[in-house]
Formats: sequence, structure tokens, C-alpha cells
Amino acid sequence: MRAAAYVFSALALGLLLLFTVAPSSFEALAKPQAKAAAQAAPKAAAKPSYHSPFAKVNETCITCHKALHPALVSEWHDSEHAKQGIGCFDCHKADKSDPDAFEHNGSTIAVIVSPKDCGQCHQKEVAQQAGSHHAKAADILNSVDNFLGDVIGGPPAVAAGCQQCHGSTVKVLPGGKFEPATWPNTGIGRINPDGSAGSCSACHTRHAFSKAQARMPESCGKCHLGPDHPQIEVYNESKHGILWSANKDRLNINSKAWIPGVDYMAAPSCATCHMGATRGQPVTHDVGTRLSWTLRPAISTKINLVEFDDGSKTDIPEGKPLPKVGDSVAGKDGKARKVTQVMHWDDRRNQMKDVCTSCHAGGQVEGFYKQFDDLVDLYDDKFAKPAADIMSELYKAKKLSQAPMDEKLEWTYFELWHHEGRRARHGAAMSGPDYAWWHGTYEVAQSFYFKFLPEVKEVAGDELYKQLMDKYVYSQPGHRWLKDGMSKEQLQKIQEFYRQRYGDQNTGRPVP
Repeated sequence: MRAAAYVFSALALGLLLLFTVAPSSFEALAKPQAKAAAQAAPKAAAKPSYHSPFAKVNETCITCHKALHPALVSEWHDSEHAKQGIGCFDCHKADKSDPDAFEHNGSTIAVIVSPKDCGQCHQKEVAQQAGSHHAKAADILNSVDNFLGDVIGGPPAVAAGCQQCHGSTVKVLPGGKFEPATWPNTGIGRINPDGSAGSCSACHTRHAFSKAQARMPESCGKCHLGPDHPQIEVYNESKHGILWSANKDRLNINSKAWIPGVDYMAAPSCATCHMGATRGQPVTHDVGTRLSWTLRPAISTKINLVEFDDGSKTDIPEGKPLPKVGDSVAGKDGKARKVTQVMHWDDRRNQMKDVCTSCHAGGQVEGFYKQFDDLVDLYDDKFAKPAADIMSELYKAKKLSQAPMDEKLEWTYFELWHHEGRRARHGAAMSGPDYAWWHGTYEVAQSFYFKFLPEVKEVAGDELYKQLMDKYVYSQPGHRWLKDGMSKEQLQKIQEFYRQRYGDQNTGRPVP
């Protein structure tokens, strides 16, 4: 069937060449290079007890590609796949009816190795991934984020930016080539030609497919960084990140089970907390199961989890009605799904606490969650809900157009929750104090008081602005300082602090 498959997955230069070079040209190119590189190229894996039925086909692939793409073959050669006798054709074989299938040197192959392909051996992992938020990452078509990228920015920015993390919908052109705007791509929610969602190579980069690499925080940091979701920056600031950096040689990163407190002790990574096995629960490829808050939207809520018999899952905010196990619920496609499990938010939290107590005493874990919950509640109640209510009132009063992001206030509001608010919440979630305050809540407050509210006044006019402020802002004691100012005693204490620390010339403005 598959005779000279490209050695493995998608982005490799050699695989791209196959779409631009005719097979006859490819063979002509390969022969002189194969001769020249014979000594320098890596050797094929010593024949393991090959359980692949495609051993001879795989050897043909290696013979050619070790000359054309020696680094790619070398990565595979040192991989667990090679040790287990898994070769090129095992993953790249295709049916003639597959949308992206093509004939290559007598075999029918496909460039993209999708989760459906990986699931031939890794059924449980693929099933868990398919129900996770990662698999839904490309489902952002109707979001403001997508409008900003696709319309206000432009499609090239989406292809090179958004879709490289969220995933593209890979399109196959007539003749079998891929639409360049959609490929190459290893976005975590990539929609593949076979209909599956995801890219295992996003974390287990081809062609080493290393579990150790997937456990490294840097793997997650490709996408989980920046002004709107700075998880890697928060992690690096945290004690967890500091310990990871200081103890990289003590983490037994290639361990099969990799259980904290058993296989390693010194520090956790992202994978430890969100996916890793513990003494009490197995590893999971659903990265969201242990999350009790959603920190992504404008207003955070605790989230319950509902699982269905088709493997799909959905988060339901606290306070919304929950179905019961056995209930039939229609999905987005209108088809009925039977509920198989309902997890309350505190059940999800208990799974995360089980990870925490591998290293921390119960009282410390409870104290952390109290601090985390309090900051999220502060953000929600003091800033997010008043801002959302004010925006809603302005739309109702037709003070803002229905077109998205065509007015300055809409940009200010978007960054208030999407950038600054997320930074504050993620800082608290992952023990990053500078992100919880200076990069987070401080910037939320500054934007709310001195960007958002002045722009509301400009849009609303004096009368409506006063009504909105009285109803949504001044009704909270935490905002009264903006109207009433500070007492003389408070100002004197502040000035005295700076006088004692920095001298008389640094006391700030005079006391009235």
C-alpha cells in the first residue's frame, strides 16, 4: 500500500517538497543525494521485534528520506516509536478515498497525521483529547477575537497568528495540494481533512513524539503567553516555575508514569497539575477537567461539567440548570445525546486538590483557593459586572452602534476584561503575585477609572452618565473614594510614609 511515505507528519520540509515536485523529479533528486549522504545520514533503527505489518515499506521510506531529510529521520530514529517498530507508513498510510490521499512511489499516503490516525494505538488518549477544550480551540469563528483578526487585521494575520495556536481548517485543493493559508499548521484544535479535530504534534512534536517534551512548560508556552493569556509568564514568576528552573536535572522527565511524590519531587509543570497522574487518579488528556473556574470570559463563573455518551463534554456555569445522568440533551447538530456523568465544580476542584496535596498540606491548599476565589470575586463584582452592565445600557440606549469594535469605548472595554482582567485572574490562579496585582488588578482599576468611565461619559452624555454611575459604581463602597476622595488623615499617613523612606523632597502633593 504505502511505499515511500514521507517520514512522518506535516510540517517537515520534505513533506512540503512532495507537493511541489513531481514523483519522477523527486526520485531523480533523491538518487544523487542518497549516494552523497550515505555515510552522514543516520542509520535506520536496528530492527526491533517489528510488530508493524509494513516493515519493508517503512525501510523503503527511511532509505530515501534519510538522504533528503536526515534530521527528520534522526529524530524518529531516537524516538519511542522507532524502538517499538512503528515507522512512517504505520502513521501516514491512507485510503484512496481520503480527501488528502495521494499516490507516492506505489503507496497511498497522506501528509497529515491526525488524531484519528494516532487513535489506532492511543485510543484512550485521543478520546480524552476529543472531549477537551483543546479540541474545540478552532471554534472561534463568531468571536470578537476572530473579528479582530480576520476583518480588522486581515486573513494573513489570522493564518500566521491565531490559527497557529487555535488551529486552521485544512483545505485540500484540486490535485491534492493544501491551501497555503491553512497549511502548514499544528494548532491544537486544527480541523483535519478526515474531520477529526486536533493536532497531537502540537505537544508531542514530530518526529520524536516525546512525552518528556510535552511535560515541559515551554511546550505549553508557545500558545499560553502574551497580554491576554500569560500563563507561561505567570508560571515562570511563581515558586513552581522557579523550582522547575532550579531542579531540571531532578525531575525524572522520561518516567513512564511521572507521578509527583513517587517519580519526582522537586517541582510541577503545567502537565503535572492539569493532566498528570497522581497516587489517586490517572493521567488525562482532557486539560480542563480539573478547572473549577472559567477565567476566559468577561465575567468569571464556576463551572460544572456534563459528559455525554458520544464522548463530548460541555461546561455549564454555576447557577444554570444541570441535567441528570440518563437525560437526553440535544447537541449543536440537533442530535440527542445521553448524559453519562455530571461533575459539580467542587468535584472538579477536588481533582485538582488531589494534585496539590502531593506536595502541600491541606490547610495550605485551602488557603490558596480562598485567596484565588476572593480575587476572582473582587474582579467580577467590583469591575467586570459594573462595566458589562454599563455597556449593556449604552447599547440599549443606542449610544453605541451594533457594529463590533467600531468605537473607542468598545476597544477599552475589550482590553479591560480580555487582557487586564485575564491577567489578574490568571495571576491569582497560578500564584504569580505581580500578575495578580501590577500587571492585573492595578491595570484593571486604572483602565476602569481613567479610560473606561471617561469614555462612557463622552458617549452617554452628562445625564445618562450620572444615572449609570449612581446605579452601578457609586452604589458600591469600594468605588466611593472616586467621588468622596481621601480623608486628610489618610493623605497625611501616605506623605509621612514617603518622607520617612525617601526624604522631604519625595512627599507627593501637599496636604490640603
